[in-house]
Amino acid sequence: MKWIAILVLLAIAIYTFGFAVTLWKEKQKLGAMAVLFLTLAIMILPFFSILK
Repeated sequence: MKWIAILVLLAIAIYTFGFAVTLWKEKQKLGAMAVLFLTLAIMILPFFSILK
């Protein structure tokens, strides 16, 4: 079950990172930085809850 959670979180992080790249290309740098911060949160926060 833990591997499924890791795979789902990884897929969400990759999709979110792709959205940040799209925003960056459209010259919306502030929004891209916010989405990158969200991507980092998606990658780090599970270590405190799901992956204990």
